[in-house]
Amino acid sequence: MSRCTRRRFLGHTGRYAAAALILNGLPRVIRATPLGKPVGIQLYTVKDEIGRDPAATLRQLRRIGFGEVETAGFGQLSAGQFRRLLDDAGLTCPSAHLRFDMSNLDSAFADAHALGARYAASGSLRSLAADPQSPGGVPQAGMSADEAKRTAELANRIGEQAARAGLQYVYHNHDFEFVAERGAGVGYDLLLRETDARLVQFEIDCGWMIFAGRDPVDYFSKYPNRFPMIHVKDFLRDSDPAGAKLGAMHGAELGRGVVDYGPIFAAAEKAGLRHYFFEEEGPFHVGPMQAAQVAYDYLRAIR
Repeated sequence: MSRCTRRRFLGHTGRYAAAALILNGLPRVIRATPLGKPVGIQLYTVKDEIGRDPAATLRQLRRIGFGEVETAGFGQLSAGQFRRLLDDAGLTCPSAHLRFDMSNLDSAFADAHALGARYAASGSLRSLAADPQSPGGVPQAGMSADEAKRTAELANRIGEQAARAGLQYVYHNHDFEFVAERGAGVGYDLLLRETDARLVQFEIDCGWMIFAGRDPVDYFSKYPNRFPMIHVKDFLRDSDPAGAKLGAMHGAELGRGVVDYGPIFAAAEKAGLRHYFFEEEGPFHVGPMQAAQVAYDYLRAIR
């Protein structure tokens, strides 16, 4: 991946910013956050905190400055109960990672509507798309061409039913989609080609993609308007991104690892990005809530 020098800026008070505009005499857009949009967090980052005290956790995230969340389950609550906590905390939920049961997709879509979500996302379709003839069901390494085709067909089916329910289906990647098997090409590329762009959109998990040796900037350029959302994730240099042979990915607090999000956001904006969600999977070097604060501060400093 091409690396650019991380560009940062110092925050100024509203008084000095206004004075600068007057002195310069030129109209300028001040963006306190990337793309001028609310900073989001994928709630898997604070899943333990959500399990212990969801209301207090959501209020704390709002105090940090987050404006949007993406859910990954609701703990012991229903989607409707969780929505009330979001409303009380002053947070919105444009996207939800859902469990899809192909025999009852309406249940997942009902949860999305209860949350006020526009996007119904899958964390993974791997178990649903597994080859029933394959021993053990789910392959352990990369994505073969056959698996990619089965996954694309499944994604189109989910996307069609989501559209009927007034939702947009979104596919979220990990690393295995970029590891070719048995002489095949990159499975993720096949997914993009074989899915209907009206029915299936994609959420790039930038950390996993870069860990697998690919660059989100390239995908934004090649497939504009297919990526309404991204996960903003970092990892440590000693994770040794290896492309075709992957080891364990070790999470890092945002801005303290190897990923420079300045160029990624610049390319994403041109490609039609609408939402972004910080996520850290661990192992954490500080507490999850402290990691959320670090991430928010980092994102506020990106131009």
